[in-house]
Amino acid sequence: MVGGEPLPEDFDLSLIKDTVPPAVLSSDEAEDSNEKVKRDMVLGRKVHTSCLEVTEPEADDEVTGEREAYMASVLARYRKSLIERTKHHLGYPCNLDSDYGALAQLQHFPINNLGDPFIESNYGVHSKQFEVGVLDWFARLWELEKNEYWGYITNGGTECNLHGILVGREIFPDGILYASLESHYSVFKAARMYRMECEKVETLCSGKIDCDDFKAKLLCHKDKPAIINVNIGTTVKGAVDDLDLVIQTLEEAGFSHDRFYIHCDGALFGLMMLFVKHLHQACAPKVTFKRPIGSVSVSGHKFLGCPMPCGVQITRLEHINALSMNVEYLASIDATIMGSRNGHASIFLWYTLNQKGYKGFQKDVQKCLKNAQYLKDRLVDAGIGAMLNELSSTVVFERPHDEEFMRKWQLACQGNIAHVVVMPNITVEKLDDFLDELLEKRKTWFLDGKCQPYCIASDVGQQNCLCTVHK
Repeated sequence: MVGGEPLPEDFDLSLIKDTVPPAVLSSDEAEDSNEKVKRDMVLGRKVHTSCLEVTEPEADDEVTGEREAYMASVLARYRKSLIERTKHHLGYPCNLDSDYGALAQLQHFPINNLGDPFIESNYGVHSKQFEVGVLDWFARLWELEKNEYWGYITNGGTECNLHGILVGREIFPDGILYASLESHYSVFKAARMYRMECEKVETLCSGKIDCDDFKAKLLCHKDKPAIINVNIGTTVKGAVDDLDLVIQTLEEAGFSHDRFYIHCDGALFGLMMLFVKHLHQACAPKVTFKRPIGSVSVSGHKFLGCPMPCGVQITRLEHINALSMNVEYLASIDATIMGSRNGHASIFLWYTLNQKGYKGFQKDVQKCLKNAQYLKDRLVDAGIGAMLNELSSTVVFERPHDEEFMRKWQLACQGNIAHVVVMPNITVEKLDDFLDELLEKRKTWFLDGKCQPYCIASDVGQQNCLCTVHK
């Protein structure tokens, strides 16, 4: 079986590899900090058990056409499995509600945006005119003039964070990286890659950075500049750090604006945030270069729905000279993390920005927030502990007790909690299907009383926990 679908009848089962040995977990990975007991992290299935071997064509394949027919059959079944899997896609922030059929005509071109986006290299098959148009749009969004910004379209949110933190490190070689414990794992990867000293800051139950702990850690290192990662929507809880409070905390700790660099990781909510303030009385924190920040990033394959992983990274032009170098081979400047870059991504982003526009995005955000509230309310009404941060579409709730159920709905889990990220393609009908199945499963899990719902008080606060102790 591949992706839940049977393989073609003529597929040679002897080509399937044996299962590779299980991975060895570190003690940190195996320990659930909430329960203070050992919990084995459940890894996904090993791909080697269902991989499709690459084999050499037979001499008569061109005559018989058997190989082409075989490959067409495999791809058709794979497409069918993708259609089935997208029906149950709830735990990860990907907007599947996009139609890019008009761009199929460009698929066979090797579009590569290598080098600086603003300088045309000797490689002529590029889409930099689309890329710069997208960058201009985001620079306006975050209030930075054309002659004051630099940026590029990356291969994803991780590359955005690697670049933003690298710029900060180049400006402050002896700077200390500060990031909350709820930050994306790529932030801590950057610290390891760049051999940076990193202070992990505590968070509130909501997932926001704890600025009291942040200040305490700043005061311990007043002699060194600060490089700060600010989350515009944390990975698990969808919490938005208070940018103004972070800046205020830096100032109170004695850090002038020329002694800190702030990178804003807005992977999911960096774009959605603009439209939240028009829909809620609560004022959404504004991400803008009018404040003393150094860079902002957003993913293109999440809320925007680009079909390939990509991201947008914007920084101040004055900062980029710290890591730029001329490359004669390209007839361009190198200031990006990757050399070759997917030029198709720029076209897809340009297309969706033009197709949706501000009104389209506002409508999508309204739908996401409304449906997220619907899901949270139904969970609580059913006696399931749940939390929905203000201005967020990420619903956190008790971790299900069935790994197969979690794999079916592709839920992201951490310790005792799981979450659903409500994207524009997530309808009320799909949420109802998920909830109905979850409630039926819970009858089985808790039937004899030996198994109890997880306590999530330490994750999301007692007020959001409905376990037997806090109900």
